[in-house]
Amino acid sequence: MTAVVSHDPVLRPDRFASARLVADTVLYEGYVLYPYRASAQKNQLRWQFGVLAPPDYSRASGAERWSMCSEVIVDPGEQPRMTVRIRCLQLQHRDVEVTTDGGGSFTPVDSLSIDDTTIGSWDEAIDREIDLDVVDLLPVALAQREHAFTLPAGVDVEVLRDHRGDVVGRTTRTREEVSGLVRINAKDCGDEGEADRGLLRVSIVVENTTSWNDAGVDRDTVMRRSLIAVHTLLAVDDASFISLLEPTEHAEHAVAGCSNSGTFPVMIGDSETNDVMLSSPIILYDFPAVAPESAGDFCDSTEIDEILALRVMTLTDDEKAEARGTDARAAAIIDRCDDMPDEIWTRLHGAVRSLRPIAASVDPSPGTSGDFRVDTPFDGWVDPEVVDVASVPWWDPGQDSSFDPFTDTMLIGGIEVGNGTHVRLKPSRRADAHDLFYAGRLATVKGVFNDVDGAQHVAVALDDDPASDMLEWQGRFLYFHPDEIEVVT
Repeated sequence: MTAVVSHDPVLRPDRFASARLVADTVLYEGYVLYPYRASAQKNQLRWQFGVLAPPDYSRASGAERWSMCSEVIVDPGEQPRMTVRIRCLQLQHRDVEVTTDGGGSFTPVDSLSIDDTTIGSWDEAIDREIDLDVVDLLPVALAQREHAFTLPAGVDVEVLRDHRGDVVGRTTRTREEVSGLVRINAKDCGDEGEADRGLLRVSIVVENTTSWNDAGVDRDTVMRRSLIAVHTLLAVDDASFISLLEPTEHAEHAVAGCSNSGTFPVMIGDSETNDVMLSSPIILYDFPAVAPESAGDFCDSTEIDEILALRVMTLTDDEKAEARGTDARAAAIIDRCDDMPDEIWTRLHGAVRSLRPIAASVDPSPGTSGDFRVDTPFDGWVDPEVVDVASVPWWDPGQDSSFDPFTDTMLIGGIEVGNGTHVRLKPSRRADAHDLFYAGRLATVKGVFNDVDGAQHVAVALDDDPASDMLEWQGRFLYFHPDEIEVVT
């Protein structure tokens, strides 16, 4: 493996510590899904995020990509340097065997019950991290690098014993060799226009270079030669990153020239320094964070912790035994839910993120303290030691009689906009993937809403949606910022 860990004393020990929780969530999204059993139908097809398959298989089947590319914009100082870490999973297949003569011979089986655990065949995974040498970004010629790496093959055998210590079987874990390549390139954005002068565009390409293909092989076998849940962590010294979602004005042209394939770079870590980015196969916003109420990983495609924990409680003892034998992470989920104290259950049911003083000129509604407002909506429960429910007047629409979203209006481009105004939707860079499908669609404004921070949002219904009447009756609209709509006259 030519990619090595850098021990440069100029750099802090671990630039990615603050980003690791989010990165781990990305790493294990979809790894094992509720009900966390190997026999569950939904766990028969896995690794749906960030798979890089062998290139020959990828080209022949078109089912998986074999490379991904992250492009980011760096605002450099005098001696900008970049640290790059590639993280992924390497699959290992677990076979189970039983013995009837105390370990003298073994016979393959689909599963084996030992005391209160049922162990079956399963595709496990091992965390892999590839730390590259620190890259000097200036002059840009120094940043042109290639780093080859190899995830080694291996076979591990584990003897299984019951509670008496007798040998009852064994597992064999087999890993195939997977090779890859990381390409790093930097370019001076000043070549593209005066507005971009001084900025650098850095691309990081990760490739699966494994030489292997078998036209008749199934997908599970292909995954054993694949890089799984691949994501990239980037950190800079004497430089800062430019947000690709909310670029500064002078960097908009440079950001528009970025091309990201199979991955989505976002800011993460310290919002004051802007020196760390996570490039993930899952779309995220800038500075994502795991909710502090989340007591541990559920590996289940960002499902709500409370719902999943309640579902675990519905499993029978036999189902829990199989889940515990499926994977160590699945076992941890089952045990955590079984032993969850009441205060954790209460915390999972909802939380108020933060409180802030409201303007002194705002008179509190009768019967309220008027001292604080809540910045983030909650779902029905608050800790009385954290906030007095009576101090949240905005939660009850009756308290906000000064606002009526269905009659209020606002000016957009000098035109008064309100209920009934016809508009064209123009989702911006901050929009999510779902909103982007509405680009250019015609809609009718249904209301102008004000949030607790004073920002305004326009609720619309699509003109060509046959379900719009039903959705309006249910009070379900699409919401856009004022700068994301264009009035149609």
